[in-house]
Amino acid sequence: MILVADSGSTKTEWKVLKDGIAEESVFSSGINPFFLTSEDIYLLFKKELDNFSGYQFDIIYFYGTGCNSEAKNNTVKNALCRFFSCNKILIGTDLLGAARSLCQNSKGIACIMGTGSNSCYYDGRVIVSNVAPLGYILGDEGGGAVIGRKLISAVLKKQVPQPVIDLFTDTYKISPAEILERVYMKPFPNRFLGQFAKFVSSNIQIPELQEIVTTSFKEFIKRNVLQYPESGILPIHFTGSIAIYFRGFLEELLRKYSLNPGIFTLSPMENLIKYHIQNLNPGLK
Repeated sequence: MILVADSGSTKTEWKVLKDGIAEESVFSSGINPFFLTSEDIYLLFKKELDNFSGYQFDIIYFYGTGCNSEAKNNTVKNALCRFFSCNKILIGTDLLGAARSLCQNSKGIACIMGTGSNSCYYDGRVIVSNVAPLGYILGDEGGGAVIGRKLISAVLKKQVPQPVIDLFTDTYKISPAEILERVYMKPFPNRFLGQFAKFVSSNIQIPELQEIVTTSFKEFIKRNVLQYPESGILPIHFTGSIAIYFRGFLEELLRKYSLNPGIFTLSPMENLIKYHIQNLNPGLK
């Protein structure tokens, strides 16, 4: 019996694969070892994953944001070992999970566009090259946190029409002081900012909000996708809520840059399970 986990900044999706058949997904909070200790993660498991008590797994594949070094991987692995009964645990980046999901065993450019963003050139077996995402302050172009940050900045600096500011204020009932506290003083500011991408999506008919989206996606394409020489000939695949919410904008911009839109999925998990059914016991390198 195999357990596959895909963990982003906001949520983690868990799915059991038994005798080639996948069970229903279980969801928990996002797990990022840059922000959580092994003890934090273990307590999160105890609180949110009672569903898995009594399970004995042969292998756990954990694909997670922030799992990009031995130290950070061990932070997650120690918590997994403590909570789960399992013979073997393999930990890889959420980007590898996305690439396996989107490309399967074929070459392609795989992109994550959720709360954050990331991308890579995948040769059908491994990630060959990756432009550093750098997080929502220095990078994560096109991600929900950056779109939310641009929106908040525009609202607080009155760079959008007053009716948009009034609509935002009526929707969230949050003061400028509270926003600044959440961004600069509280944990997980990326999650906080990312939630406001829904406001942009719900009011996308407003030209100024369309401009926020198109500017963010142009930055993502220029600073990430176009840095892969292979992007001119391979499909550009996307997974994540932002890619789905704003798919039309993304596809239009990709074509303007003479790029080929590939598949779009809300979550990597469904196709990631297909990958693991077709590729028994794959390593992570």
